Amino acid sequence: MGSYAEISKTFRNEYSSRDSLYKERLVKWSSEPVVMRADKPTNIARARSLGYKAMQGVIIARVRVNKGKRKRSKPDGGRKPSKSGRFFSRAKSLQRIAEEKAARKFRNCEVLNSYFVGSTGQKVFYEIILLDRASKSVSANPLYNGIISQKGRAFRTG
Repeated sequence: MGSYAEISKTFRNEYSSRDSLYKERLVKWSSEPVVMRADKPTNIARARSLGYKAMQGVIIARVRVNKGKRKRSKPDGGRKPSKSGRFFSRAKSLQRIAEEKAARKFRNCEVLNSYFVGSTGQKVFYEIILLDRASKSVSANPLYNGIISQKGRAFRTG
């Protein structure tokens, strides 16, 4: 078994739902801003499998997204009860919403990929891998060069 397989197994064991470290991190993340830059990935094996490299111009952002359905405001005036639904399922996944939030916060970066890191009863946390368009080391890397030439990857459908 390779080293990253061992690391990912360790991560799974470390992040069981009964683990106090996991719960402490979730409490800490809940008090932080919605989109926050992280020093390093929480799950290094997953980040590396999605294209992360520890080099200048590659950024990790942790994003918090609310769980649940989208709530529509109550209409003014009278409506038929059958036509005035309040809760609708989202057209986008929570992970895609997290990527869009990160792309709005870091406008000079492009979203490479993202992965799940934790959830509470009301919030879900994702880590987003971003590439800085202005960084020379990223533009020199052939793996990242095609990605930073595109703009608005997170906002495209499909």
